[in-house]
Amino acid sequence: MSLANKGNSVKVHYTGKLKSGVVFDSSENREPLEFVLGDGNMIKGFDAAVHGMQVGEAKSVTIPSEEAYGGKRDDMMVDIPRAEVPADIKPEVGLDLTLQGPQGQPMPVKVVFVDDEKITLDANHPLAGEDLIFDITLVEIA
Repeated sequence: MSLANKGNSVKVHYTGKLKSGVVFDSSENREPLEFVLGDGNMIKGFDAAVHGMQVGEAKSVTIPSEEAYGGKRDDMMVDIPRAEVPADIKPEVGLDLTLQGPQGQPMPVKVVFVDDEKITLDANHPLAGEDLIFDITLVEIA
């Protein structure tokens, strides 16, 4: 039986959970996720977990944050003077906003601090700093 190797197009079903058990993503009730092993489109730890699997094989892996979305970075925290916040936005902690990035791309941020002088936005990936647990089943190798 063949094993999934770099360059193979693969299809997997998966469920991603936090250590607390909270499910943050799953392919359940959807088509399996299709990607090319080693092409850099998946987080490093997920790609490595699928490498060497056989069709029909299932496994559970814990991916440390460094092999997922990295640690929380202080340089991704941005203070905005309250006077520069558009009048139609009522900032409160937990509010999700989208800013325009340097090349015009959308950049999701979360409001993490508000006072009379400034608001602080967190532009880290929502899963940054989290170790992730994935239950993975290899469905197909193309």
